[in-house]
Amino acid sequence: MNSALQAGPRSPAIPHPRHAAARIAKTLIGGCSTALALALCLPGFAHATDDSAHTCSDSQLKGRYVFTASGFTRAPASPPGSPWVPKAILEVLQFNGDGTVLTPAITAANPFGDLGAIMQPPGGAPGEYTVNADCTGTVHFFDPSNVTFSIYVESHGATIRMIQTNPSNNVFEGSARRSR
Repeated sequence: MNSALQAGPRSPAIPHPRHAAARIAKTLIGGCSTALALALCLPGFAHATDDSAHTCSDSQLKGRYVFTASGFTRAPASPPGSPWVPKAILEVLQFNGDGTVLTPAITAANPFGDLGAIMQPPGGAPGEYTVNADCTGTVHFFDPSNVTFSIYVESHGATIRMIQTNPSNNVFEGSARRSR
């Protein structure tokens, strides 16, 4: 009698027709699931690409921002080797979307060196800002020290990363976040 026609258990090398159909179905379902997941993700990839191609401008900075920063300072005209002391600031900035900025409120801790003072003037100096297409830029205040920051604008203007570049007796960085 031919071994293929014999009754009894099948050889492990020859799958039962029902098991083969189940494997094919699993393979098809798995492949379709992967294709569906990729198709659903592609719009997200396209969106990410759109964000990286996004350009910035002065008009993105509009509204009130809360700027918090910390760093170090030393007395103006300090000789090299003078010690640096901690400094911190909490400031409200009003960006007008047209390259102008106001400072309605400011609190600075230890602003002039190792005096430990907390300064809360009624407001700070007005200023100007520029935002380049690559989202970098500057903020310059019209105060006696010509305080200037290099900036980077994120999240379509919701956050501004800032580092002070003038006067040189400060090492100072922080972020401004739109509050309204």
